[in-house]
Amino acid sequence: MIAVELRGVRKSFGTQRVLDDIDLSVPAGSVFALLGPNGAGKTTVVNILATLVAPDSGTASVGGYDVRTARDSAKGVLSLTGQSVAVDEVLTGSENLIMVSRLWGLSRRESRLRARALLEQFDLADAARRQVKTYSGGMRRRLDLALSLIRRPEVLFLDEPTTGLDTRSRRSLWAQIRDLRSAGTTIFLTTQYLEEAEQLADRVAVLAGGRIVADGTPAELKSQVGEDVVEIRSADDELLGAVATDGSVDGLHRAITQLAEVAQPDATVSLRSPSLEDVFLSLTGPALQQKEVQS
Repeated sequence: MIAVELRGVRKSFGTQRVLDDIDLSVPAGSVFALLGPNGAGKTTVVNILATLVAPDSGTASVGGYDVRTARDSAKGVLSLTGQSVAVDEVLTGSENLIMVSRLWGLSRRESRLRARALLEQFDLADAARRQVKTYSGGMRRRLDLALSLIRRPEVLFLDEPTTGLDTRSRRSLWAQIRDLRSAGTTIFLTTQYLEEAEQLADRVAVLAGGRIVADGTPAELKSQVGEDVVEIRSADDELLGAVATDGSVDGLHRAITQLAEVAQPDATVSLRSPSLEDVFLSLTGPALQQKEVQS
């Protein structure tokens, strides 16, 4: 079953075309990651699917419901956690959850029970009675995600969910996302962190220039870059450059010749497997062999 689908979607703001003939499909129960440089249109895609913005042309559906012709039905099966944390800092964590539960029509008893369960699920039970203004950034983000799960949505949209979090908080949120997937929720996320997509996503698409320039599993996308990547690093381990190769002796020789242009005294050369970062750079920015001037 397909949980999220876009076909021929276009969207412009004024004279600027942000999305140009976008096609995407996300199977139910999977994690899908949409990558792209800043301003590529990732949030616009999410806003269209979340029924917040109408496409200029094409079709988009969530849970089988067209976001324009069956907007209310689509809204009933989805939930969105945006880039900005949407919690009331004066209220406690428990009060935030109870308030939103009541707004969704749960009884007082049901609201208290749901709040208690979500606070436990997101490791916030000890802070349930504290005002949210005393929470750390990671705690606020977890509470924000908990608020989006009051209704147990079929499809959850996460727009850069871990931006600004430290490594520990980010990995904690990753664990929650994996648990949601295991419970059957379809997750559509945008992210600036390529490691995040590699760790979580069943499939990844790259958006650049208003179009989907790549779509596949992380392994499939990495195989498109090459067999190996040659890196050169300075004596203090700063990355100076990286070049993808086809794994052949001639390919390795060409890569080392290219990297010699940025070599420093005591620089070291190593060989590694391609990463999603290599895919991203090759599709959205300078060629890999030019990466050293950006590092």
